[in-house]
Amino acid sequence: MELGALVEPLSVAWHSINVSPFKKGDAVLVLGGGPIGLAVIQCLKARGAEKIIASEVSPGRRAFTKQLGARYTLDPTTDDVVARVREICGGVGADVAFDAAGVQVGLDQALKAIRAQGTLVNIAVWNKPAQLQMNDLVFREKKYVGVTTFVQGDFREVLDAIASGNLKPEPMITGKIQMDEIVEKGFKPLVEEKDKHVKILVEVSP
Repeated sequence: MELGALVEPLSVAWHSINVSPFKKGDAVLVLGGGPIGLAVIQCLKARGAEKIIASEVSPGRRAFTKQLGARYTLDPTTDDVVARVREICGGVGADVAFDAAGVQVGLDQALKAIRAQGTLVNIAVWNKPAQLQMNDLVFREKKYVGVTTFVQGDFREVLDAIASGNLKPEPMITGKIQMDEIVEKGFKPLVEEKDKHVKILVEVSP
């Protein structure tokens, strides 16, 4: 029953992979270790990604990306993301990247970190207009794709993956609280302690 609260974010991630050209065995870069980024990592692992590279500023959330399936974790404030991704991917770059961060520096890095004819999928909701360096797309025939939410069938595929054991999202539940604790132990930790929490469930007593 508790896992039902995770089906919606997992379905967003599942849909983004369906829209992308990802295939089993691909090397993938994921920007952002929030709930959607973590959901993407789990779904990629369940679908056979061999090299999952996560780029996340927060140390706590980087640890979550590793726990939930990233093989490599990068700190974009200290690591040269483009150089490291190319190194990990044999000099050619990632096959696909998923942007769940929605920041300009991450977008710029991802476009350079994917291989020729690679694809960058944007899942993030941006707070301000972004700029695309069009020559990064044109000269190496890269693709930029936007996706949102999910479509009919995504929930079923996620539920099937959970039922089969391919998808194990339990670690995303980082707290359980009662309704009368929703402010002090729910909203405040999610705002003030983002490093420590992904999803906090509210238990509604009968």
